[in-house]
Amino acid sequence: QVQLVESGGGLVQPGGSLRLSCVCSGFNFDVFAMKWYRQVPGKEREKVATIATGGSTYYPDSVEGRFTISRDNAEKTLYLQMNNLKPEDTAVYYCNAAVPFTSWGQGTQVTVSS
Repeated sequence: QVQLVESGGGLVQPGGSLRLSCVCSGFNFDVFAMKWYRQVPGKEREKVATIATGGSTYYPDSVEGRFTISRDNAEKTLYLQMNNLKPEDTAVYYCNAAVPFTSWGQGTQVTVSS
């Protein structure tokens, strides 16, 4: 059974930083490309970072240079370091495979506000 448990969100001022974690279980983590997604109520889920099995990373322009995705295959954990946060980064953040499993975690709320 796939389980994805996100944590690390919170309230931060613009320009601040957060590090999100996602502990994964129930699947062979190291053979899956993984993504971080985010969603604002009333909007579609957005992809914010991708990491391939070999470690290559991809970001949309909206977060390029500010977000860094990484993975620890031994710990089956995905990370997202977010720097220079902006109010428009406010969302619930989720992790999942690049081709998402049907199961999603509860997400972790990130709020960027002064």
